[in-house]
Amino acid sequence: MVRLNCSIFFFLLSLIPVLTEAAAINSLKTFIQETRTVRAKFSQTLYDKNSRAIQESTGTMQFERPEKFRWAYEEPYEQLIVGNGTQVWFYDHDLNQVTIRQFSIAIGSSPAALLAGSSTIEDNFELVELGMQNEMEWLEATPKSKESAFEFIQMGFSPEGALKIMALRDNFGQTTLLSFSELDKNPTLPPDLFKFIPPDNADVITE
Repeated sequence: MVRLNCSIFFFLLSLIPVLTEAAAINSLKTFIQETRTVRAKFSQTLYDKNSRAIQESTGTMQFERPEKFRWAYEEPYEQLIVGNGTQVWFYDHDLNQVTIRQFSIAIGSSPAALLAGSSTIEDNFELVELGMQNEMEWLEATPKSKESAFEFIQMGFSPEGALKIMALRDNFGQTTLLSFSELDKNPTLPPDLFKFIPPDNADVITE
């Protein structure tokens, strides 16, 4: 059974379609300025260092800037990740296990900081335009922190301006690809989405 690496989540949190008027970097900045909430479905494929697919999953996500999110894996295993700006909860339904991490430590210079953090993009990432490839405009975001779990994140925008493909390479040589569907930009999201109470008899680990 392949379980979700918690650090991969912070890559997943950043994978949100956006609207673009010019180049990919401007699109990312525009998204941060103009988008407060997001709701979408996602599909994810994880590849090992030999480019073999080792995990496929689907689910839903909700996001509210700044620093609130809910990421729910539905298939093949139920897992839930919730952040409220103070703490982040990782819940594995099958194991009935909850891991709690301090938000500021968990988010760090991860990809989540690229969209959910309160600082500007350039504080944590070096952004480079990669140009047009396969009919999409691409950019690459490289973490400035040497302690980051990621080597880089690449984002591919469609001609209409939606971010369709994301690629992340972690320090173990694994690559994660995501795509989104049924994106709803700036919906009204209930506050309870970003609260989490561990189930009865759950194994709770605080880091």
